[in-house]
Amino acid sequence: MRKASIARRTKETAIEVSLDLDGQGRYEVSTGIGFLDHMLEQLSRHSLMDLTLKAQGDLHIDFHHTTEDTGLAIGEALARALGERKGIRRYGQALIPMDETLTRVALDLSNRPYLVWKVAFSRPKLGEMDTELFQEWFKAFAQTAGITLHVENLYGENNHHIVESCFKGLARALREAVAPEPREAGAVPSTKGVLGGSLGG
Repeated sequence: MRKASIARRTKETAIEVSLDLDGQGRYEVSTGIGFLDHMLEQLSRHSLMDLTLKAQGDLHIDFHHTTEDTGLAIGEALARALGERKGIRRYGQALIPMDETLTRVALDLSNRPYLVWKVAFSRPKLGEMDTELFQEWFKAFAQTAGITLHVENLYGENNHHIVESCFKGLARALREAVAPEPREAGAVPSTKGVLGGSLGG
């Protein structure tokens, strides 16, 4: 069963997450940040992972802690659900158009966290949310999930479309990477026999 549930509590946030890699894209998300909820719903729906997330954070200060910590929590749940990462395709990629916008996402479930973020916004905020926080979410997610993650907006004008295409791209790439590979027969997809550690494999 490729499922995991975690609870993450700090002085800044309290987050509960349940994740099912083999779901149907069902979601129940509540962070107190409307736009972030919308993006996490997109992540669940287009990855076909079932996601339940409830977060309470210090929103009276700003959205930073809640945004970052939801990325950390979902990433940790993904890593736990993957276990030893046996029998998966490991790599995933997506090219996502959204009206005038086109974004490319490529990832490796390598257990070596790394984020390349080539996304620029023309405004500092989307609604009440600082656009700089989206990079923080992706960075936190890649860190705890153990993903080498490249996100590149090739072009676009509408900031909403740009960030939504990033989350949808992540969703579709994850959907491919976590999928079972029948020919692997439960083996770790690496010449080292384990994912993570030193480069290579």
